[in-house]
Amino acid sequence: MKSLLFSISPFIFVVLFALSWATSAYADESFLDCLSLHSKDYSSISKVVYTQNNSSYSSVLESTIRNFRFTAPTTPKPLVIVTPLDVSHIQATIYCSRKHGLQIRTRSGGHDFEGLSYVSEVPFVIVDMVNLRSVDIDVKNRVAWVQSGAVLGELYYKIAATSNTLAFPAGLCPTVGIGGYLSGGGYGILFRKYGLATDNVIDAQLVDVNGRVLDRKSMGEDLFWAIRGGGGGSFGIVVAWKVQLVSVPATMTVFSINKTLEQNATKLVHRWQSVAPKLPDGFYSGVTLTRVNSSQDGKKTILASFHSSFLGGIDELVPLMQERFPELGLVREDCIEMSWIESILYMGQLSNETLDILLDRTFQSPLLSPSFKSKSDYVKKPIPEIAFQGLWSKLFEEEARFASLSFIAYGGIMDE
Repeated sequence: MKSLLFSISPFIFVVLFALSWATSAYADESFLDCLSLHSKDYSSISKVVYTQNNSSYSSVLESTIRNFRFTAPTTPKPLVIVTPLDVSHIQATIYCSRKHGLQIRTRSGGHDFEGLSYVSEVPFVIVDMVNLRSVDIDVKNRVAWVQSGAVLGELYYKIAATSNTLAFPAGLCPTVGIGGYLSGGGYGILFRKYGLATDNVIDAQLVDVNGRVLDRKSMGEDLFWAIRGGGGGSFGIVVAWKVQLVSVPATMTVFSINKTLEQNATKLVHRWQSVAPKLPDGFYSGVTLTRVNSSQDGKKTILASFHSSFLGGIDELVPLMQERFPELGLVREDCIEMSWIESILYMGQLSNETLDILLDRTFQSPLLSPSFKSKSDYVKKPIPEIAFQGLWSKLFEEEARFASLSFIAYGGIMDE
């Protein structure tokens, strides 16, 4: 009996595998048939639908995966990827996904650290917004319409090409997608002055679960509130956003100062916690902590990198810092005056690049490792100096050799 069981098992495995493949293939055909019936122009949508049998499927799927942990063969894959060219393609995909019981994952830039826009444990379809990425700037009214498939770099580039005193308060990674960024909130180096990126969204175009195309007025204030922070895949698919551009001076100032433990980094970081949140609204301040080898004796130490941008000139910044945070020892030589768009490159560790880097959607930001885990939290009261000593010991452990911690000061309008 035992030998009979083992002789049958491979046959059972083959049958089950065949049934699984057949079920998947049937689902493919049924879904594609549905798209052909419910698309205004099937010839156009057929060009932007990728099944697992398509030779371009893998390259399209992996094109914007920034965390390579999710490129493993064991990661669940979508049944179909749709890269819509217009709203009608989105409407057809929503209808057919509902009809066939498929979950929809909407992907803009692919920067979500947990793969939320391209991984699911149930059968699913990806709607990749890469082809819907137009950016229209209205300098006179200081607004822009941005489609969800655009990335921050494309928006920044278009703004800088039309004005040197307008900006958008968002982040530093140029390949972050607008859709996911705005629907999740979005903070950046101007947030103490102008709030989160989503605070500056004034209208949107959304396709809801019934295929209706809605704007702010027709969707109502409750839904408009929800899509600005509640997640882009929860309430519909946002096709485009109308954002308010903000004023910046033609010249602003940045600086970076590095201090090790031997240079009193512990006391400086502890002191920074009390100073930074109370600085003027136009001041962005952060500290990044990493383990390095000391230049003095080669032993392990902690490097505290203080990096800031300021909506003003050096003549205003240096006296301010000497009054509020003299312990840091900031002098004029530490500071650089530049435009807002140049500050984006500088703060994003791209100061050696030209503005064209903002248009490179394949660029891997130095702020992100190819494979990583990230976690955020809020510090509600200053961490005691003695607690930092314990933190250093953790960073000195071998498994933390690639770890870093970043502190970003709130305050300003974020406290209101």
